[in-house]
Amino acid sequence: MTPRLVIVSAVLLLALPLAACSTEEDMRAVDPAGAGEPTASAPSDAVPTPVPDGEVRTSGLVTVLDAGTGPQMCLGAVAESYPPQCGGPAVEGFEWGDVGFEEASGVKWGSYALTGTFDGTTFTATDAIPAALYDAMAEPQEDALGAACESPATTDTDKATPEDMDATLAAASALPGYATAWLTGTTINVAVTEDAAGAETALRETWGGQLCVTTVEKTDADLNAINIELQDALGASLLTSGSFQPDTLDAQVVFDDGSIQEWVDATYGEGLVRVSSALNPVG
Repeated sequence: MTPRLVIVSAVLLLALPLAACSTEEDMRAVDPAGAGEPTASAPSDAVPTPVPDGEVRTSGLVTVLDAGTGPQMCLGAVAESYPPQCGGPAVEGFEWGDVGFEEASGVKWGSYALTGTFDGTTFTATDAIPAALYDAMAEPQEDALGAACESPATTDTDKATPEDMDATLAAASALPGYATAWLTGTTINVAVTEDAAGAETALRETWGGQLCVTTVEKTDADLNAINIELQDALGASLLTSGSFQPDTLDAQVVFDDGSIQEWVDATYGEGLVRVSSALNPVG
């Protein structure tokens, strides 16, 4: 499964630029401070706010938390405190049952897969499966971000040390048209917006291990600028957004019947922003 950044706020801004010997997760991060100008016009039309007209279920497990005012369904950020802190739509018709929850400092919480109806404000539960009884294998799995080429080449095994990798990642970030970089095992993957052959030649000065250089249309700064626009446009309906592969933003909203995806396609171009829904129709 593709690694995901730890969610610490209701909307996830992409983190710092590439650092040497970072994790793959860090490799795909974006620097808000380094954001360039948006590459698409700012959203002008009203964003759709669809509401499901039938039963929906959560996309996997979510935290249900009651801090004394009634259960809430936390679809977005959950603070990793004890007890945890989070908020979301009120949940009616929910019963904790005999397993699956904890209590501390007057707070009760647990992880559940919920089914029910949602009117845009309140979720009315018709079924709740605690994490202990939930079959995670039933959920579709996403492939991890792989190498940017089919057969990464090695030219000099004597130039493939961790120090060489550090130097190469630093050199990559200074390339003309540098977009992003990530690791797949010991393979260095670099994406640029121009002159891939020249970029590979430059990187071979410090790296003899497996290397893939590819071209993309958007830099991480471009994606971050669009990400900031999305946060403003989608508002509270946006739960998380981030870039986990080149030329693509992933945005999760509370609910989308396809109309939000159509809106982002019309605004930013088809395929640039992939919208997923935290609540999905049953059946």
